[in-house]
Amino acid sequence: MENRESKERGMLEKLTLRDIQPSQFWVSEAKLAEIARWFDPRDLSNFEPIPIKLLDGIPMMTDGHTRAVAAIRAGLESVPLMWEPDEWNWSMYRRCVEECRARGVYSPHDLTGRVISAADYKALWNDWCDIMHEEVEAEEKGK
Repeated sequence: MENRESKERGMLEKLTLRDIQPSQFWVSEAKLAEIARWFDPRDLSNFEPIPIKLLDGIPMMTDGHTRAVAAIRAGLESVPLMWEPDEWNWSMYRRCVEECRARGVYSPHDLTGRVISAADYKALWNDWCDIMHEEVEAEEKGK
């Protein structure tokens, strides 16, 4: 019988970028430009693996959204992935995923048309996250 680690590794190897739910619904044009300076789709040796966590049974990205978009734009369907080793506030991630889905973002492919300026990214993503964090924390304190 396979051990858990072996099963998880096998699952990661089978996932493509189409199989992974983003937890972010905007991508910064400035961050994408930074990645373009070092990214070589023929050599992924310096591509930091995208962290994945199963959230309600669905593989979800906890980070690396911009790298995923850069890879897709370069024609890649798969990139290095790793299981997210840290424990986070999954209520916040759940809220992010709900909002992604409400906006039609189900895979990093859906983010390729959601690249915005750094200023818009701050206003539309960072500020949204700050408000969402406050709301989730308030809800959790009220329980």
